[in-house]
Amino acid sequence: MFLAKVVGNVVSTHKNPGFEGMKLLLIQPHIKKDQSLVPSGSSVVAVDSVGAGNGELVMFTQGSSARLTDRTKDAPVDAVIIGIVDTVELDGKEVEKP
Repeated sequence: MFLAKVVGNVVSTHKNPGFEGMKLLLIQPHIKKDQSLVPSGSSVVAVDSVGAGNGELVMFTQGSSARLTDRTKDAPVDAVIIGIVDTVELDGKEVEKP
């Protein structure tokens, strides 16, 4: 699992039938640097399985694990949002969410 911030929506009117009815979000992965979370790498398009919104910090998974949710089973999915993060603690201290 990884942490990311939702930075936008992806709208696609022509797509594989396996994606019908799925909400697609653009997410920016984050990593720990010093005592904070900072953006890392490229943005990723992920299927939203939990009702996440723009600006929220989320947990996501990639690869074959992304196809293990009820929503994404049998779909050509590489990334899926699996949780909305309430808090992150590092060394016993709560970190400000990005």
